[in-house]
Amino acid sequence: MLQHHTVPVTAFAQNCSIVWCDQTLQAAVIDPGGDIDRVLAEVARLGLNLKAIWLTHAHIDHAGASAELARRLSLPIIGPHPGDQFWIDALPQQGSMFGLPRSEAFTPTRWLSDGDSVQIGHCVLSVRHCPGHTPGHVVFHSAQAKRAFVGDVLFAGSIGRTDFPQGDHAQLVRSIKERLWPMGDDTVFVPGHGPQSTFGQERRSNPYVGDR
Repeated sequence: MLQHHTVPVTAFAQNCSIVWCDQTLQAAVIDPGGDIDRVLAEVARLGLNLKAIWLTHAHIDHAGASAELARRLSLPIIGPHPGDQFWIDALPQQGSMFGLPRSEAFTPTRWLSDGDSVQIGHCVLSVRHCPGHTPGHVVFHSAQAKRAFVGDVLFAGSIGRTDFPQGDHAQLVRSIKERLWPMGDDTVFVPGHGPQSTFGQERRSNPYVGDR
């Protein structure tokens, strides 16, 4: 069964998630935006074997430490969707823009598209392309564990910003309603910032996308 543990990283308190198969103890890290040593200390504490980096999108607080972590441990970088290539190319500039440590651009080992899957140990997660916050944003979903890792698409009581380059509010709301809600009301999601919630709770009460 899939397990997960969240490590807040960067000045933006971004929810970097360590996910692993509880049978094999193989793990992936989702959105290592920074503070690599803190993340790796948690991986060691949990006794895990880190195998991959998975990215929801390429804003610096989510992807900023990916190149360094990949180089340090010879890990593949999986994701996001090719629509975020321009954000990856701009990672060095994003650091100075947001007052974060300088970051390196990189080429993902594997780009992701809607309908793809990723695997760690015996755990397979489906990939949904959910543009709007960024054009190449993806979400990782474990139907078995009823967990989703949604980056900055959806938050408890809010949704992702769309005032960045190539952001699109209407597209983001469509992504949520068409791609996330069908995963089920009882699915717990881990957002890029803030507390967890369920899709059912947000569908009913989120003022930006609720069905009220």
